Amino acid sequence: MVAPKENASKQLRYDGRVVVVTGAGAGLGREYALLFASRGAKVVVNDLGGNFHGQGKSNAADKVVEEIRAAGGVAVPDYNSVVEGDKIVQTALENFGRIDVLVNNAGILRDRSLARISDEDWNLIHDVHLKGSFLTTRAAWPVMKKQNYGRIIMTSSNSGVYGNFGQANYSAAKLGLVGLANTVAIEGAKNNIQCNVIVPTAASRMTEGILPEILFNELKPKLIAPVVAYLCHESCEDTGAIIESAAGWATKVHFVRGRGCVLRTSIDEDVSPEYVQQVWNRVTDMSEAKRLNAIGEASLSLVGVLEKLRDGQNNENSVTETFRYGFKDAILYALGVGASVTDPTDLKFLYENNPEFAVLPTFFILPGLLAVMGSSLTASAIKHTTFDLTNILHGEQYIELFEAPATEGVLTTTSTVLDVVDKKSGALVITQSDSYDEQGTLVARNQSSTFVVGAGNFNGKTKAGPEVKPLVPNPKRSPDASVEVPTHQNQAAVYRLSGDLNPMHIDPSFSAIAGYKVPILHGLCTMGVSVKAVLKQFGGDDPTLFRAAKVRFSKPVLPGQTLRVDMWKEPNNRVCFRTVVVETSTEVLSGAYVDFKQIVIKPNMTAVVDLQSDAVFAGIKDRVAENEAKAKAINAVFLYKITSGGKVAKEWVLDLKNAKVYEGPVQGGGKADTTMTIADGDMIELALGKLQPQTAFMKGKLKIAGNIMLAQKLAPLLKTEAKL
Repeated sequence: MVAPKENASKQLRYDGRVVVVTGAGAGLGREYALLFASRGAKVVVNDLGGNFHGQGKSNAADKVVEEIRAAGGVAVPDYNSVVEGDKIVQTALENFGRIDVLVNNAGILRDRSLARISDEDWNLIHDVHLKGSFLTTRAAWPVMKKQNYGRIIMTSSNSGVYGNFGQANYSAAKLGLVGLANTVAIEGAKNNIQCNVIVPTAASRMTEGILPEILFNELKPKLIAPVVAYLCHESCEDTGAIIESAAGWATKVHFVRGRGCVLRTSIDEDVSPEYVQQVWNRVTDMSEAKRLNAIGEASLSLVGVLEKLRDGQNNENSVTETFRYGFKDAILYALGVGASVTDPTDLKFLYENNPEFAVLPTFFILPGLLAVMGSSLTASAIKHTTFDLTNILHGEQYIELFEAPATEGVLTTTSTVLDVVDKKSGALVITQSDSYDEQGTLVARNQSSTFVVGAGNFNGKTKAGPEVKPLVPNPKRSPDASVEVPTHQNQAAVYRLSGDLNPMHIDPSFSAIAGYKVPILHGLCTMGVSVKAVLKQFGGDDPTLFRAAKVRFSKPVLPGQTLRVDMWKEPNNRVCFRTVVVETSTEVLSGAYVDFKQIVIKPNMTAVVDLQSDAVFAGIKDRVAENEAKAKAINAVFLYKITSGGKVAKEWVLDLKNAKVYEGPVQGGGKADTTMTIADGDMIELALGKLQPQTAFMKGKLKIAGNIMLAQKLAPLLKTEAKL
């Protein structure tokens, strides 16, 4: 058998520590005792010596002590029952003067079906497993508090976590140990006493004949012992954890709680069984389950429910949803609104390892959009008629960002009906969605206006209220800038994967019912394309400068058409714009604007006069000049982006096709074959040979785009003897 490779870190030791292991005469307990002793601990090997039914006596503890001593370790036996836990702890104190680690491992079985479990079967199982662990822990507690150090293990079982036929007594005791451990972890925190639970599945005298032979033979106790040993080491920071382990595998187990469902709409309303039946699928929905780390979190969430009930927020005109996103979601959205690797400035929206990786601002329309689409908010606002998806048009969209959103995270969005306007030919339903991060900070606000064709003439208000963000007419002068952006035939097919699955944008038969010859592009896709163009032209392509945007969707766009975005720079960092289909001269986005925190006409690189790595490139420049033939033989152009403080501070180009080395971007309109991004200090380490390129790349210190293989040819040029 090949032994696993030793970890590069220093061996974990327990020198000077005193470890008590109950039930250590065989199986898991024996493996725990042997491992702790081999790593320098003084071990109390406790075992009553009975069989796994708790009957009889033997010298099992003596045999394990002899094994430890024969290997040069220190150990003493203890023959007390765990229900006399104070005597076990006393053995440790009399022999070694302290107790640092307690592994509650002792156990027996008295398996019976529920109807056949006697009082003795129940009491004996609870005495050994639950009460014994409690009594031994209680006896060790004052010693550990005085030392300001302790590590405690409780031993549970999958029978406790999941239940098991014929083990009602055993299952109840084993899950009880989880509750005991949770409280011990809480009460011990201030005295550096940690308590964790191990859920082992191991071959032993208790499991022989119960587990299938093929499984029994692989469930070696020695494969679990290292997990318990680490949980008991001073370097382990976990407490209150439940760790399942078997056959050289381990994982953390959590109890999770679903999002749940409020069963009444106001604080004064009662709950009826009929309504519980109606919403039972929401009560039992675990798709948004989360881990609660403390009882206070559970209480706090209930307080939040009650506050909403008092405020009347839990009604059919309000919905709260959770939106989880990561770099893949951000990249997919960027592709959907036209970001392309052919534009080097788009790479930061398409590559998660780009040092400037960012999310396009209009991505954060999605939390509110999906919350509204997945609810009955629009339907609840229009009670006088019925309608379907073919009657719905997206009229206007507003988005405002209050914080620079993270590139991944969880947002909780509450959407409400803000206003309903009677437009005679239809009804305009305006919803507002506020998205909060996990710290409760308001990140984004969206207002969506949905036009329901044929739902007008209900004698409603004819104008939206002042809380609805208005459109802004374009200035009556020639645009300050115009940009043409082509769309492609598959754009709607890609964009819909970000969440807007309305079949009107993919299914020809469905779009025909709505009156369109072919599926149309999503209005929000057109908005995303347009805002991205404005951001590039007047926002320095920097999403952190974006503040807000508003558009009206005037006409549809067909995938493959070219969009022209006309822009007007206005006071107060506002850019008004309109979007026109070039092929038909049709205006498709009207009354639109983007508000910036700052207008930036052309993106500027952060300038740093002197960097340490300048000397490296000066040396490279000299070597290239001395041997042009060798440099030209590499036949490639390399662009180095040197960062300082996390931002690109300077660029250097190694144009080895023409044997030139210079500061700045690639000249002559060309492109680099390989682009490398590295921090100033790391470039120095690389040049001096203190940092290997492969190591730098694997650790993320060196990011390479383009032809990676070409970078290997640069090694001779990078080495420097310059006085840095």
